[in-house]
Amino acid sequence: MSGDNQKSSLRKDIDENLKRVYENALKEDVPDRFKLLLEQLKAKESGK
Repeated sequence: MSGDNQKSSLRKDIDENLKRVYENALKEDVPDRFKLLLEQLKAKESGK
């Protein structure tokens, strides 16, 4: 059964690392060039 415990521990470690990476990505700012592109798309959609 130690093999199952190792797999469980490994999965837990992977889950924690993925959550950490995802949370860090959410905290990052959107680059200025993407903001500019979004503004241009909104302007185009509104017919300006």
